[in-house]
Amino acid sequence: MNLALSRALAFAGLLLVAGPVAAQTRATAESAAAPATPADVAAPKDANPAAEQERLDLDASDKKLGGALASPEIWARYKGRFITQSGRVIDFANGAVSHSEGQGYGMLLAVAANDHDAFDRIWNFTRANMMTRDDQLVAWLWDPRARPPVADMNDASDGDILIAWALAEAADYWGDVSYRVAARRIAVEVGRKLLLVGGEDGPLLLPAVAGFAKEDRPDGPVLNLSYWVFPAFERLPLVAPEVDWSGLIQSGLALVKAARFGPANLPSDWIAAKDDKWAPAAGFPRAFSYNAIRIPLYMAMAGVGDRATYAPFVALWSPNPALAPVDVDTGRGGAPFGDHDYEALARLTVCVTEKTPLSPEFFTTTSNQSYYPTTLHMLAIVAAHMRYASCSKR
Repeated sequence: MNLALSRALAFAGLLLVAGPVAAQTRATAESAAAPATPADVAAPKDANPAAEQERLDLDASDKKLGGALASPEIWARYKGRFITQSGRVIDFANGAVSHSEGQGYGMLLAVAANDHDAFDRIWNFTRANMMTRDDQLVAWLWDPRARPPVADMNDASDGDILIAWALAEAADYWGDVSYRVAARRIAVEVGRKLLLVGGEDGPLLLPAVAGFAKEDRPDGPVLNLSYWVFPAFERLPLVAPEVDWSGLIQSGLALVKAARFGPANLPSDWIAAKDDKWAPAAGFPRAFSYNAIRIPLYMAMAGVGDRATYAPFVALWSPNPALAPVDVDTGRGGAPFGDHDYEALARLTVCVTEKTPLSPEFFTTTSNQSYYPTTLHMLAIVAAHMRYASCSKR
């Protein structure tokens, strides 16, 4: 494996495992062994933006994020397990590193839990230790084993967006102008450095400043649909109205429908967009896996998408909510991820589309052993409280 590809894979969370090591290793091996059958799909040129933003009729409420968690006991467990006194959000499954994504998630959950002190601790650590670039973006990885801990100055656009969104929510909820200023600085930089504009498909979001543009890869640009944080795009106009966040929502929803591969009609985690066609990106497992499972969560949190947008996720998870990687070429599922917290994504998706009530068990996390599934479960709980009252009645 050459150095450039190795660093890209590590950045993507494929060498630094995003979930249980054994499950991810098996899923990667199965995907690598699958035949590389062509899966190119021409991008639609006549998408109707109004139709793309059709909202499901279950979207009965539109509360703000601040205070929406409404579960102090699970926040206390999360904070005690994953957030240090210095404000570092720890991913124990990956050698106790911290990601810009994790810092953003922690800040969002702190706003949702109305925990101003925890928010400030996480933000202060992020600002002091991970904003080490020569711009307003955030270095994607802080590794306590490295010297210096920030060994790679590349960013991750989802981390940048999550942090900017959390700051915007905090400014709105707690009335702190300094958060608004910081949110604007990051959001404007995202618009300036990470958006590909002027194409027929609307603005596209690069996963990072370096490594994914068409100049960087033969199949570029390479995109990651789980970096389209739809609820952030609805709120960031508060601080950076000049960025085309609405266009990003439209392009993301169109891509969720267009970039579907194989018999299961699922997007792969990493998607090549060369010559306006969509295909699983070269050098990455051809799988719907730990990244792409966030797509329906973010749609649900924003209340965007129609039934056709959700259809492949519902078809996959309605019969069995135990999440597992899926080979996009064959449609075969791998070994389940192994943490029951992931099942909250399936249950929320089915609730949103089929009005299936959520059980009391949905509203409490299970193991609290792994940062990533626990975080996604808590975001699903926030989404249920914010938008889906008929699902969340207990």
